[in-house]
Amino acid sequence: MERALRAYGGVLRLIRLLPKQTRSYYQQYARENFVNYREVSGSDSIDELFQRTYNHACWVLKKECAFV
Repeated sequence: MERALRAYGGVLRLIRLLPKQTRSYYQQYARENFVNYREVSGSDSIDELFQRTYNHACWVLKKECAFV
């Protein structure tokens, strides 16, 4: 659980780098996804979700800001 909260906090910090007009959409999107997957168990499943989260965050940053 602690690892998931740190990942969620990291995603929210990345969202703050986005243009202001897109932040609320991505904040809501991130929250919904973390809530939907909170019942996942098993380290392989959790590691896969964290990897997908990281990849998606990089894609969004590239799309919106050309950062990464």
